[in-house]
Amino acid sequence: MFKRLFHSSGEAEDTPKNETNHNGTAQLAVAVAGHSGQYSGAGSAIAACKTVSFEQIYDGAASQPQRSGYSILKVAEMLNSSHLSGMSAEIKRASLLMALEAAGVQVEDLLQDAVVRQRALNDYEEAQQTWLSVFETTKLEENRRIQTELDRLTSQYMARIQTNLDEVARAQDDLRNWQKQKQQEAQRITEAATCCVPQGSGAMSNGNLAAVLERASASRR
Repeated sequence: MFKRLFHSSGEAEDTPKNETNHNGTAQLAVAVAGHSGQYSGAGSAIAACKTVSFEQIYDGAASQPQRSGYSILKVAEMLNSSHLSGMSAEIKRASLLMALEAAGVQVEDLLQDAVVRQRALNDYEEAQQTWLSVFETTKLEENRRIQTELDRLTSQYMARIQTNLDEVARAQDDLRNWQKQKQQEAQRITEAATCCVPQGSGAMSNGNLAAVLERASASRR
C-alpha cells in the first residue's frame, strides 16, 4: 500500500526557497534563523502585496532543503490519497510511516519543515495585522480631515443660508411697516376727502374713501 502512496502523490515537490525573489513582482522579504527558523517579513513589501498565496509565503520562508525531497505538504497530500480513503486513523498513520521509512524520509526533517511553515504563516498574519492597523489609522485620520473640512464648509454654507433668511425676514418687516404707514396715509386721505363733501349720516363713521366719493357723486345729482 505505501508504494501506491508514492505513485498517487506524484513527484516530490520542491522545497521552500532559501532566497527571496528579487524581480520586484511578488517579493516577500523573509529571513529565517535558528534551529527551527525565525520569520521576519518586510512590512512595506507585505503591505504592498496585501494578501498573497500560501505558496508565496512559503517561498519567502528560509528552510533547509529536505534530503529526501519531501516536505510536510507532501505528507498532507499523501494522507488525502484515495488509497487511504475510508481507513481508520491508525491504519492511515501506519501506512504513512511505512511509506516515509521506505523513502528514507526523516520524521525530524518533516517536523522541522512544519515548524518553519507554521511560523511563516503566523508571522505573515502578524505582519498583515500590523499593516491593517496602520492602514485603518491612516484612513481614520483622512476621514477626520474630511469631516473637519465638511464641518467648515457646512458652517460656511449654513451661515449663508441664515443670511438669506435674515434678509427675507427684514424685507417682510419692511413691507409690514410700509403697509401700516399706507393704512395711516389712506386714512389721512379719506379724512381729508370727507371734509370736501357734504356731511351725511355716518359720513365720518366708516372712514371709507369709496363711500365718501359715492356721497360726493350723489350730492351733484
